[in-house]
Amino acid sequence: MAKSSASTPVLRPFEGLPGEADWVALREVVPSATATARTTADHGGRDVTVTTVLPGGWCALHREDGTVLLALHGMGASDDLSRDLAAALLAALSAEPGTGVLPEELPDAQDGDPRLQDVLDLEVPFEVTVHEGYDYWIDGGTEMTDEIRESLDEAAEASIPTVKLGSVPAAYWCRMSREFLRWARTEDEDRVVDAIARLHARRESGLAGGKFLGMFRACGLVVPVWELPRGTEAAELEEPVAELARKLDEALAVTEPLDANERRARAGIVSRQVTLR
Repeated sequence: MAKSSASTPVLRPFEGLPGEADWVALREVVPSATATARTTADHGGRDVTVTTVLPGGWCALHREDGTVLLALHGMGASDDLSRDLAAALLAALSAEPGTGVLPEELPDAQDGDPRLQDVLDLEVPFEVTVHEGYDYWIDGGTEMTDEIRESLDEAAEASIPTVKLGSVPAAYWCRMSREFLRWARTEDEDRVVDAIARLHARRESGLAGGKFLGMFRACGLVVPVWELPRGTEAAELEEPVAELARKLDEALAVTEPLDANERRARAGIVSRQVTLR
């Protein structure tokens, strides 16, 4: 992919966009989802479907029916992911219907090029819909052949079952070898770590009978992860995660230094952190 020429990497490329934490979740932890966006009037006021991934390695697609899709999984890490995605979106908007955009087709990014924050209407909410499969790849006018259906089914079978919770923002249940909750947070990393350390020291960092595993960094945010009791369904988490959110908010509001037990808990959390991008 074309490399950005920016001298200073942008650590939070989605900062300032509605639903920043959900942008990060769709980029990093959700296999199949779509979300709503719209370009500014200067860029045509066009509705855009933001997706996790598109077929064929495309980073954006102008479908035959006129729908424009922008994929978050299709771009590699760069100095400014927001600027690269904006370039892909603008390329798709100007392309003929039925045209996909590959990352390597984009021009080298330059300082001052528009970013998503410049191209998208920031008043339009980022409303996420998680899908079990990838039927959203196909427009309504496409004939569903056996070959297309088989391809979609194969992609769906390889996808990790995922559900977005409704009681708190940007929290996603998933089922892999067992069930987990991954919850993207927009607060400063140190504040999140301190807050969870305070809860952990009081043995209150668990969720629905499961345990706090650790957290990872992605696109400048931290994403805490909980391992859940085997067989836990997403619907069972709505009340427990709302209660955990209340405790976490209280812990985030504390300004006193950590005590000795909390410092030990914090050291354990930090030692398990990883950075995805």
